Amino acid sequence: MSALLDFLVRHGYVLLFVWVLAEQFGLPIPSAPLLLAAGALAGTHRMNLEMVFVLPIVAVAIGDATWYELGRLQGARILKWLCRISLEPDSCVRRTQDRFERSGPWALVGAKFIPGLGIVATPLAGISRMPWRRFALYDGAGTLLWAGAYIGAGVAFSGELERVAAHLAFLGRGLFVLLVAGLVLYIAAKYFNRRRFLRKLRIARISPEDLRREMDAGEDVIIVDLRHASEFQADPETIPGAVRMEPADLEDAVDVIPRDRDIVVFCSCPNEATAAQMALRLRSLGITRIRPLAGGLAGWRDLGFPVQLAPPLGDDDSAALAPAPGQ
Repeated sequence: MSALLDFLVRHGYVLLFVWVLAEQFGLPIPSAPLLLAAGALAGTHRMNLEMVFVLPIVAVAIGDATWYELGRLQGARILKWLCRISLEPDSCVRRTQDRFERSGPWALVGAKFIPGLGIVATPLAGISRMPWRRFALYDGAGTLLWAGAYIGAGVAFSGELERVAAHLAFLGRGLFVLLVAGLVLYIAAKYFNRRRFLRKLRIARISPEDLRREMDAGEDVIIVDLRHASEFQADPETIPGAVRMEPADLEDAVDVIPRDRDIVVFCSCPNEATAAQMALRLRSLGITRIRPLAGGLAGWRDLGFPVQLAPPLGDDDSAALAPAPGQ
């Protein structure tokens, strides 16, 4: 702790600003410990409290405004890119979309406190065309709450932190090394968790070319579009004849899904994460003729295959999965 505090005193405000800004742009370096330490230094008058509070807020404002504009201009593609660089599993986008749909702009208020949510919630606000003023209001409130909570805790317990630092002073540079080692282990754990997640998703996929051949041959194949509602706002097109369903609704319809027809599910997630997870789940429930579409909608469209406007999400979409009359 003493090594970290001494390092902060020497490099202070620049380190605080750059560290928080780097986290906002996706680097896996949590800012909370730094905010606590900066608050402790401000509480003992070794750093200026106003600067300690303002600099992280400015860094967050720069990062969040950038992600909001990228989401507004680039749509769902920016979410896919975020999940490709993230150490969190690819389903992070889906979880954030669900939370955003339930809570609306209030999701921005608590986003900074939840790992993986803050970096995705801001571009999602842009994708959903949230008005800039509303975004700035809720995101600003969340930023003030986040920074105030950690810095305030550092100030409040600055005396205790100083006593802890005194007890650990004998470690000297060794404590700083331990902190760096802890950060490295954190990143490594996230990386191996991602690799394990990707191994879980290994399941036979159908290529867009094979699906197109089945459709042209008139084969009775069911195609299910599992994309989230927010993704349709940015990209309302889908594969011709596809049924639009939420993953939970598809699983609930397991009793009416025919076992003698091929079922193709697709999404727009990296590694087809949502589609692959749903296919694995339905296979465990006895639906064996189900495969994710390799490359999702983007892979289909990249080959120049036709698309159409997606149908509205209705209450009886599961009826499209039922066997045709006479079967």
